[in-house]
Amino acid sequence: MLMIANGYLIDPKTGMEGKKDIYIEGGRILKIMDANARSWDACPADTNAQSEGACPTDAENQPDDDSEIKKVINASGCIVAPGLVDVHVHFRDPGFTQKEDILTGAAAAAKGGFTTVVMMANTRPPIDNEETLRYCLEKGKKTGIHVLACANVTRGMKGKELTDMASLANAGAAGFTDDGVPICNPEIAKAAMEEAAKLGLPISFHEENPFYINKNGINHGKASEYYGNEGSDRMAEITMVERDLQIALETGAKIDIQHISAREAVELVRQAKKQGNNIHAEATPHHFTLTEKACIKYGAFAKMNPPLREEEDRMAIIWGLADGTIDMIATDHAPHTTSEKRDVLITEAPSGIIGLETSLALGITELVDKGYLTMSQLVDRMSLAPARLYGLDAGYIAEGGPADLVVFDPTARVIAGDYASKAENSPFTGWELTGRVEYTVCGGKVVYAYGDC
Repeated sequence: MLMIANGYLIDPKTGMEGKKDIYIEGGRILKIMDANARSWDACPADTNAQSEGACPTDAENQPDDDSEIKKVINASGCIVAPGLVDVHVHFRDPGFTQKEDILTGAAAAAKGGFTTVVMMANTRPPIDNEETLRYCLEKGKKTGIHVLACANVTRGMKGKELTDMASLANAGAAGFTDDGVPICNPEIAKAAMEEAAKLGLPISFHEENPFYINKNGINHGKASEYYGNEGSDRMAEITMVERDLQIALETGAKIDIQHISAREAVELVRQAKKQGNNIHAEATPHHFTLTEKACIKYGAFAKMNPPLREEEDRMAIIWGLADGTIDMIATDHAPHTTSEKRDVLITEAPSGIIGLETSLALGITELVDKGYLTMSQLVDRMSLAPARLYGLDAGYIAEGGPADLVVFDPTARVIAGDYASKAENSPFTGWELTGRVEYTVCGGKVVYAYGDC
């Protein structure tokens, strides 16, 4: 039996908070009890309770069970929350494993406190067939965390012909997306939503209309002026979001508007949510933290699709997260080799940054510490809400529930870097942030450990 002792538990599902002892066995939470802080203050952070005899073992501190406590994590001073869930990651496997692979991507996720991730389907070959999907899911089982995968909406991500969505769903696809490429044909988008609605699975949309884009990854504004090109106009996102929200309300499809960057898109989602509960949206840490000025300062290390925009957009995203218009925080973890980002002109560099290992700390630093979200709201946006989108048994802490947990110190100061990911393409490297993951527990097993709380 694993015990997490004296941590401050936050359960976004029930609103339960307080110092608790959590007992875990067989991959599930066996018991949650009020913590006996006085008994555990002197207990080492990570110890074999029985053999070392360093921690109390009296009946007051154990569940009414014959099981033996074999390992104790002293979470004193730490928050214990549901394992984080990221519905938008790129693990580049198969096809681009020089950037990342499923094993290293999952290691980065575990270090960031994530116990469940959903892979995007823009691999090589793309996940538009059952064989590639099975490869991803089987390799994911070797990681220690839950690695799910979306399948493509269209064959070859060409936007012309739907995949066999029913067969892919039967083979284990968590949902559908052509993320990385917008679905420009409205008839294809509608047909895809109708099929996704029949299957009861979510469909996620990359909202960038190429008609309004000259050089992507750079905002049309101060950033594009600096680099001497037209960049990506905000209308690229606005027009696609407006179209897809309308179709979703007509079809009843459960959709996710991915990586929102424009304030107008936030408002469109806000109004659409008043008409249907099938509308969902996500924001990335980089979009709620940075503006287009970062693209000028950090170059290609701050180039992404959609691009960083203006301060008004950043604040609209933050307020969208605060009032629930934007359900989820998702990293859009997008690894690239250093040479791809550093050794070429910004207009030639690929878009995207890594994010799994800085996401929680950025949420604490930029949202909680600055008073925009409570810690419980942040935990909700990073665990329960994304789990709800995919219908996962995750994002909550309860007796009998999954033993997928993150233990983090909300006050620790950390310097971003030293990544478990193969990649290092992040503008946040070297930033001092608040919040450090101490332990990640998935299926009752410690899959990442930093040290003392």
